[in-house]
Amino acid sequence: MATGDWDRRVLSGMRPTGRLHLGHYHGVLKNWVRLQHEYECFFFVADWHALTTHYENPYDIEQNSWDTVIDWLAAGVNPGSATIFIQSRVPEHAELHLLLSMITPLGWLERVPSYKDQQTKLREKDLATYGFLGYPLLQAADILIYRAGHVPVGADQVAHVELTREVARRFNFIYGREPGFEEAAEAAVKKMSKKAQRLYNDLRKAYLERGDEEALERARALLAEQQNLSIGDRERLFGYLEGGGKLILPEPDALLTETPKVPGLDGEKMSKSYGNTISLREAPEEVEQKIRTMKTDPARVRRNDPGDPANCPVWGLHELYSDDGTKRWVVEGCKRAGIGCLDCKKPLIDAIRSEQSGMRDRARRYEEQPELVKAIINEGVEHARDVARDTLEEVRAVMGLTHR
Repeated sequence: MATGDWDRRVLSGMRPTGRLHLGHYHGVLKNWVRLQHEYECFFFVADWHALTTHYENPYDIEQNSWDTVIDWLAAGVNPGSATIFIQSRVPEHAELHLLLSMITPLGWLERVPSYKDQQTKLREKDLATYGFLGYPLLQAADILIYRAGHVPVGADQVAHVELTREVARRFNFIYGREPGFEEAAEAAVKKMSKKAQRLYNDLRKAYLERGDEEALERARALLAEQQNLSIGDRERLFGYLEGGGKLILPEPDALLTETPKVPGLDGEKMSKSYGNTISLREAPEEVEQKIRTMKTDPARVRRNDPGDPANCPVWGLHELYSDDGTKRWVVEGCKRAGIGCLDCKKPLIDAIRSEQSGMRDRARRYEEQPELVKAIINEGVEHARDVARDTLEEVRAVMGLTHR
């Protein structure tokens, strides 16, 4: 992988929990469909992560994995534009996780916010396991094995990306300090033009002395433009910029994405655990039935009672699906009791059914040809392993594990 290419690479995964719902679509998949045309994307089914909290009930993982991939394809994730694979089919993830565990302080894992939060939420499960404690490090390995520059996450997942950055930084500091590193880096600087040398040194100084992040980004861009530097020299200079060693594992950035709250049928956040979902491939008659019986503003007991869309879960779906004209009609009709709740729900039913029609059609092709899904995954696994092996080969070398 050419130095700097990681800035064009995105990595994201999803646990196999079965068929996906509108919350997954609006919170994750719509963003994936957009990103696949802007970056080199790797999307994986995180089946090992499923075992960290559901190790006692693994029987559904395989079927759930197929259903998850079919939903991705139905939503518009294109295997021609993105690499789709299953985590456990790429064992390099596990080896990098093991190797990173040798240098990761225990306290880093214990302070990840979701560690105690999940233990509190899942009291019925025995999560006093090494796998659960270590799952944020496995997530770091998932990212670093592809040297991905960007990880699309919601605000609640930023801490996981920050841990990944810390692990990468520590790894580079320990193993990037090759003998004579500074001398080699200074020699590499002299291979650039005089103007580029001066600019690089000025930007490096600005970052190291003042923490100027803009200077760091400008210096990285400068290095990416240098055609006369070898890959090794460029990697040294990337590391030298930050006062560290040779850059082996780049630090990823969190690609913060807005995750809209998709209300479930009961007004709570749409979640399978609450039993309040509309699946991506829901039958049209089921969509209508679920929306028609969805909770509304409790103030509207009778048809002529005025209401307030802000107190109605249905309004949350209108904000996702309806145009401005429809939304104005809903607000005015609800507040003045000019329309009933079933009137309000009808355009929503039509919009959801229309959106899902294309998904059901795309999914049908894969449901009828399961060998096509397997071929897509096999191809994705092959490509993912090629990339992962390149990273692991360099990691093993700097850790003294080549044994040739």
